[in-house]
Amino acid sequence: MKTKAIFYHAGCTVCLAAEQNIASAIDRDRYDLEIVHLGTQKEKIGDAKASGVESVPALVIDNKPFHINFGASLADLG
Repeated sequence: MKTKAIFYHAGCTVCLAAEQNIASAIDRDRYDLEIVHLGTQKEKIGDAKASGVESVPALVIDNKPFHINFGASLADLG
């Protein structure tokens, strides 16, 4: 069974660059990758917060957030 990985971003330049690099680096045989654009999927902000995401871009694997670079705070998105 694949491990769930969620990449959260807000569509800014920092986020899009991270998305390109992360999405191509994730081993799809090991991880089921979901990409969530919080700018257009605002209903997922609560899920991101519940996973410990404080800013985007961020990658969540096994409910552990990894903040990649500071693009935007979740408080600024909601």
